[in-house]
Formats: sequence, structure tokens, C-alpha cells
Amino acid sequence: MPSLKAIRKRIASVKSTQKITRAMKMVAGARLNRAQQRILALRPYAVKTHDVLLRCTAEPSEDAAASEKAEVQEALAHPLLARRPEKSVLFLVLTSDRGLCGAFNANINKTAERSWHRRENEGQKVQMALVGRKGRDYFRRRSAPIFHVFEGVWEDLSYDRARLIGKTLLAPFLAGEVDAIYIVYNEFKSAMTQRVTVEPLLPINESPTAMGEEDTSPKHSLEDFIFEPDREALLEKLVPMYVEISILRALYESQASELGARMTAMDAATKNAKEMIAALTLQYNRARQAAITKELMEIIGGAEALKG
Repeated sequence: MPSLKAIRKRIASVKSTQKITRAMKMVAGARLNRAQQRILALRPYAVKTHDVLLRCTAEPSEDAAASEKAEVQEALAHPLLARRPEKSVLFLVLTSDRGLCGAFNANINKTAERSWHRRENEGQKVQMALVGRKGRDYFRRRSAPIFHVFEGVWEDLSYDRARLIGKTLLAPFLAGEVDAIYIVYNEFKSAMTQRVTVEPLLPINESPTAMGEEDTSPKHSLEDFIFEPDREALLEKLVPMYVEISILRALYESQASELGARMTAMDAATKNAKEMIAALTLQYNRARQAAITKELMEIIGGAEALKG
């Protein structure tokens, strides 16, 4: 049985850890509230941007004039709207810089690794663009084909960061070196629920449901809209903006998911520490009672020996 001193040191250590986990839970909870507000503010904007882009690239109705069809085909010649057979794929994997958030990073890394091996087995070339130290270290240990590592994203998360990531990812797609780009991240559902999502970034997905909202907007043909100055000029601005907004939304979702996972993990750790302290206190009291009983028996035994 451990000594009383060892048990006391163990109780003090667990209490110190409990204070840290409780503080981390409170900090994560406070930051999570702000992160949720940012997601709720950005999601409708991202969905509407996607909707406008789809309307700009939609096929005209059957009774549209031939000149309008020719105009549409010219507009669809935008390089970011190109659809090619997926022979080369780029994954943008979003992980955190820190741990202590349960299975948050492990789930993302394992999903991305499975997708990597599956596509390589199908004969496709796969590259990884990584955000977060956890993903960087994980895939470096496995000698993954890393295209780029984005450093310091979570320290200064902003639209400018998303624009820089988008610019870096679009370069190989425009050059024809990559046929498709996917984002692997944790979609935020609640503080206790995060869903690992593999979402297509390019070519553009026709359904906005991957953005966390249902598509309830009515379908329109091109003849319902008048574009000013013209469709091609609109797509020149709209397509890169859509890519940047999609990346920013995924970053916000991932950050909120990380905070929710950390808050849940620290809450569980705090409760476990409380249970451990109670068990160690009981063990300490029993050991102390046994030591006192032993001392009393020795005193009584000595007194009886003196009488004899």
C-alpha cells in the first residue's frame, strides 16, 4: 500500500490538474460563443454566394435564343469552372495547432489518410495542403505527398488568411496540375458534436447543403436575370470570391469544432479528476486509519509486555 505522503502528493497533483482543466474548459466555452456567432453570420453569405454562382453558370432554358447559349458557353470558359477527369487531387486538411481536444485531430487525420490511400489505389495522384501542426506532424511521419504547409493560420484567422490559402491552392488548378480540390475538416454541429466532412472545393459543387444549410431557393433559368456589365466579368470576380469564402467558412467551422471538442474533453477531465480525488481521499483515510490502529496496537502490546 502507498505511504500516506505518497497519497497526499497524488491528491495535490490531481487537484492541480483539475484547476487547469476547469480553467481550459471555461476559456474554450467563452471563445466558442464568439466562434459560433461568426459561423452563423457567415453561413448565409456563403450559401447565397454559392447560389448566385450557380445561377450565373446555369444552362439557359430550351426556348432561349442561340446567341444567349453561345454567350453562356463563353462565360463557362472561366478556368476555375473547368471540369476534368480526376487524375490528380489536392486535399486541404484543417487540423489544430494544439491537442487536449479529444479525438478532434485524430478523426480528421485518419479520414484524410483513408482518402489518400483509396485514391492512390485507384491510380490518382494525391497531394496534401495542411493547416495546423497536428496534421503537419501526422502526415510528415507517414511520408505523405505534402504540397504546402500553412503556418500560423489559427494565430491570426482572417479573410486575408483565407485569400492567401485560396491563392496558393488555385495556382496548380489553373495550371492544370490538379483536377480537383477537396477540404477535409470538422463541421460544427454543437459543442458536443462535430462531423468530419470531405467537401469539394473545385470543381464547384452543385448543392449548397454541404455548407450546413438546405437549398430552399427556387430554380431559375438564365433568362430570368440580366447581368451587368456581363456574365463573364461577374464570374471573373465571383468565382475566386466563392473559393475564398468557402475556405474561410471551413476555417471558422474547424475552429468552432476544436473549441467545442476541447470544452467537452476538459469537462470530462474535470469530472474524472473529481472522482479520482474522492477515491484517493478514501484510500488516504483508510491508510491513515490503519496506521493509527497499528500504532494503538503497538502501544497496547508494549503496555501489556511491561505488566508481564
